[in-house]
Amino acid sequence: MPHNPIRPWRNIDRRPSRRIMVGDVPVGGDAPISVQTMTNTDTADVAATVAQVQACAEAGADIVRISTPDAAATRALREIVRESPVPIVADIHFHYRRAIEAAEAGAACLRINPGNIGGPERVREVIRAAKDHGCSIRIGVNAGSLEKHLLEKYGEPCPDAMVESGLDHIKLLQDNDFHDFKISAKASDVFLAAAAYQQLAEATDAPIHLGITEAGSLNAGTVKSAIGLGNLLWMGIGDTIRVSLSADPVEEVRVGYEILKALGLRHRGVNIISCPSCARQGFDVIKTVEILERRLEHIKTPMSLSIIGCVVNGPGEALMTDVGFTGGGAGSGMVYLAGRQSHKMSNAQMVDHIVEQVEKKAAELDAEALASDQAAE
Repeated sequence: MPHNPIRPWRNIDRRPSRRIMVGDVPVGGDAPISVQTMTNTDTADVAATVAQVQACAEAGADIVRISTPDAAATRALREIVRESPVPIVADIHFHYRRAIEAAEAGAACLRINPGNIGGPERVREVIRAAKDHGCSIRIGVNAGSLEKHLLEKYGEPCPDAMVESGLDHIKLLQDNDFHDFKISAKASDVFLAAAAYQQLAEATDAPIHLGITEAGSLNAGTVKSAIGLGNLLWMGIGDTIRVSLSADPVEEVRVGYEILKALGLRHRGVNIISCPSCARQGFDVIKTVEILERRLEHIKTPMSLSIIGCVVNGPGEALMTDVGFTGGGAGSGMVYLAGRQSHKMSNAQMVDHIVEQVEKKAAELDAEALASDQAAE
């Protein structure tokens, strides 16, 4: 039985957009929605920064952004880019020279904030450097750093001001015959960000980078990002995302994937379907799921696992998952494979057994995918 069959009510029609490249990662068009994060190490500390980039890439980050606030950071960037397994975006604020240095150091993309990088001539110099070194550019509009004349015109940060800022800088890039750009319109207020992104999506065909900036702690920021990004993605808006959390960047990647997985827009790793637990549970559901999440982090193959404490919903959920376990009482439960009852297993041995079954199923799916790719060649 197909575990996630296509249904008309499940489809999301993505907004048409141009495709650009961030290093070897396509953004826009029909490319998968990419997941980004940003390092929080001292960029000049090459070893620490590279280690964090690698950890984020292992968690699934397609692109990693690195702050380059000074010349020491852009000097370190060259080695970081060389050792990074994913494209690096250089985050530029205030000093346009840092953007030029970052392009020379091998950054795949330059993120510039129109409100604080300087006048049009400085932006033109950044464009020339991007052209010379094959960089794309992200126009990063932020409600917290809009240009002074727009704040005077509108009185406060608002969607119209943010979109006008973005379109002004799109025109500047296009007037200089530069088209390899994407754009974001971030705010910490979900309503403000969503309204700005909706207007922006109607005004340009540029790829859109989604984010709710300064979203907060792991828990609060996850909720705010899921609401803001989830609604925009559901409307088909967004080509690449970054979840901004006051937490380990690896957590940003994980939350980003969970948002995409929930909408059926991206699949990676094991999707665990589990009950909240109650007095009917035949085993400790919460502890079991916590352990399984850790032990299955290494699985990259998209697949599903149901962990349900009792037989009320357990069998039904197991019908739709690759591997399932339903508590049955008396110290054991039922293992389901490919939606069918397979065998009983004791609660004491269930975790090791489920990990074994998931790993086995992942290997089978990987072999099937490889055979399919070879047949298509």
